[in-house]
Amino acid sequence: MKQILQSLKTGMTKIAVVPVPGVGRGQLLISTSHTLVSAGTERMLIEFGKAGWIDKARQQPDKVRMVLDKIATDGLMPTVEAVFNKLDQPLPFGYCNVGKVVKVGAGATAFAVDDRVISNGKHAEVVSVPFNLCAKVPDSVSDEEAAFTVLGAIALQGIRLVQPTLGETVVVTGLGLVGLMTVQLLRANGCRVLGLDFDPTKLALAKFFGAEVVDLAAGQDPVSIASSYSRGRGVDAVIVTASTKSSEPMHQAALMCRKRGRIVLVGVTGLELSRDDFFKKELTFQVSASYGPGRYDPNYEEKGQDYPVGFVRWTEQRNFEAVLDMMADGRLNVKPLITHRFSIDEAEKAYELVGGAGPSLGILLTYPGLEINTSSRTVNLKTSKVSRPVMGSDNATVSFVGSGNYATAVLIPAFKEAGAHLRSVASSAGVSGVHAGRKYGFDETTTDTNRLFADEATQAVVITTQHDSHARFVLQALRGGKHVFVEKPLCLTLPELAEIEATYAETSKHSSGSPMVMVGFNRRFAPQIQKVKQLLNGVTGPKAFVMTVNAGAIPADHWTHDPVAGGGRIIGEACHFIDLLRFLAGVPLASWHKLSMDSPTHDTVSLQLGFADGSVATVHYFANGSKAFPKERLEVFATGRVLQLDNYRKLTGYGWPGFNKMNLWRQDKGQKACANAFVQAIEGRAPVPIPFDEILEVSRVSIELAGTAQ
Repeated sequence: MKQILQSLKTGMTKIAVVPVPGVGRGQLLISTSHTLVSAGTERMLIEFGKAGWIDKARQQPDKVRMVLDKIATDGLMPTVEAVFNKLDQPLPFGYCNVGKVVKVGAGATAFAVDDRVISNGKHAEVVSVPFNLCAKVPDSVSDEEAAFTVLGAIALQGIRLVQPTLGETVVVTGLGLVGLMTVQLLRANGCRVLGLDFDPTKLALAKFFGAEVVDLAAGQDPVSIASSYSRGRGVDAVIVTASTKSSEPMHQAALMCRKRGRIVLVGVTGLELSRDDFFKKELTFQVSASYGPGRYDPNYEEKGQDYPVGFVRWTEQRNFEAVLDMMADGRLNVKPLITHRFSIDEAEKAYELVGGAGPSLGILLTYPGLEINTSSRTVNLKTSKVSRPVMGSDNATVSFVGSGNYATAVLIPAFKEAGAHLRSVASSAGVSGVHAGRKYGFDETTTDTNRLFADEATQAVVITTQHDSHARFVLQALRGGKHVFVEKPLCLTLPELAEIEATYAETSKHSSGSPMVMVGFNRRFAPQIQKVKQLLNGVTGPKAFVMTVNAGAIPADHWTHDPVAGGGRIIGEACHFIDLLRFLAGVPLASWHKLSMDSPTHDTVSLQLGFADGSVATVHYFANGSKAFPKERLEVFATGRVLQLDNYRKLTGYGWPGFNKMNLWRQDKGQKACANAFVQAIEGRAPVPIPFDEILEVSRVSIELAGTAQ
């Protein structure tokens, strides 16, 4: 299918061929008929992409501070690579989509196939969208009109925050698509409306919709006109829908308001606010969060958990419905806002218009319709037929499930460098898979994950998806006779672990070359850790290990903290360090205990480990430290000697005969060596990198330490 993508690195917009997405639980698969270009948002992204590196940095000072912190702890080159990889990711454009439902995911019971719906889906021939971000289109509303619904909901949410009453005077600053719909909705609410803009065409439309207007290009003074329009009292509220770097609209809004007036920012402006402007009048200022309550809440948007209507009357979905109702009875008229129509094949012309100086307002993209079948979920990335390695050939043939940031920045290039033949890469939406597939030379990309496990040419499957899917994919790989490399963790619960262990034993019993299970515990493969292991091999008697991890905080609503989706940070991340210490100790774990700081996320902990030979270890996994401090430090105490490793760059020996230090020019956490060891084992050139019983042991201890044992 065709989809519009943009490069944040260059600002270039292109039409890409992408696999049709799958439909997950709680989602609708929609065949698109029309999408609306959100000129303000999409122009801003294009301008950001076309900006030079210095201008990009100026626009995102918070990101610059993060980069500087990373340089200080990880080094220059890893940081540069991470930044370039992030900017290299294609950005799917669009969030105003209308079409017909072609498939309904489990749980989306309020919708049926052939329903005409709007959604915040992308500019693509087919989209997969959670049902709380969709609404049915009334019969009397055309697809062209319905395409304006999401922008209308943005306007409506700004109005809801202002809470206007009948007869109040409201100023709308910025008369783009959102501004002009705001004018109409305010008028329908019984308000007197004053519109401000520089464009005479937009001013004429606002006047047509019943507003008085101020022509800023003609030098008219909005403050004095607003004072006169409000009979000298000051306006009751200002809704700022403009897109500008200037803070002047906010200053003007404060000056125009009456005492205790309300200001809501819907657009994007500078926010250098004057305390004096707000202090004397006791003004209220609020920023609107897009479509309404539920926006950016994963429980609402992704899991389909609605807010009770008795407590939250207007969610983003109910705002969509209200906008469609207003269109249906004629109180919201969007037909005069349409200025251009382009087919999806002409999308590049549409974006030339968006980024240029020519006049435009509502730009619609139309779609001819796409036949959806099994083959439409896979895109062949090879321009000519090539011979593909099969089981038993010299080069390991590997397919990837998942193509997120870590996979594309670290794992895929590591496997490519190890000499693996990259067969297929699967992603849920298709965009990241196409990007990774073309960049690293995969044969194909797909949104049909099952295809990888059934593919005879694939010897091994690498799993880099969300944690709750790991056990399912590991089991599917084993039952399909595939080797499997799963980015940590192996699984989230003890029943899952038991099933994996039993399945592995069963496949090993009935297979001459039993599938190999590998977890991405890369730290043990880091060159400095290998040196530590070598030094410790000459030590008899117990050892003491202290592992300090300055993990940093992540938001409490992040999926990693979700016990079902992510399993928490001990299972998902601290397992790395349990494995590392198990490797260095060289003997099984005999005891384990957790001390946890009282916090909502329970991710600042000390893990106490005891080993069979009397060695002891502590993992300090802390989420409450400074990002400027190095992320990982290992200290080893043994027979009057000490080893200290700082962030996989500087290893120092104290009292160690024949060893003082081993420093690296750049950080190396062992990811490349880890992938290489797995590839060599598949090809029969090296033993299994991590014994399966150690993987089971570390996984079991991690689950029990997290307190999720069932």
